[in-house]
Amino acid sequence: MASLYERLGGANAVNAAVDIFYRKVLADDRVNGFFDDVDMDRQIAKQKGFLTMAFGGPNSYTGKSMRDGHKHLVARGLNDAHVDAIIEILGSTLSELGVAAADIAEVAAIAESVRKDVLNR
Repeated sequence: MASLYERLGGANAVNAAVDIFYRKVLADDRVNGFFDDVDMDRQIAKQKGFLTMAFGGPNSYTGKSMRDGHKHLVARGLNDAHVDAIIEILGSTLSELGVAAADIAEVAAIAESVRKDVLNR
């Protein structure tokens, strides 16, 4: 069976999804404040590497753990509602790209699986 990464369309699909995802994130008042002082080119590159690995593609991710990478955001008020918004935005991005509902559900489950680490619980 093909990995989620392969089913989504590989590197080109992940790259397109991350680019669209961050455009949506930066336009969404529920979460865009967390990105005010972020180097978005660097953030996008890290996210592409992370999602490639998380979806079963080649592992070239060298960033921090979910817990360490989000601690400073938790200190700024990151909570469940923000994680919900990110999962929603990711799902709408994938839907816009024509990804099958079952694959979007798998992506949501992967995102849900790191919620506790992201929120430093």
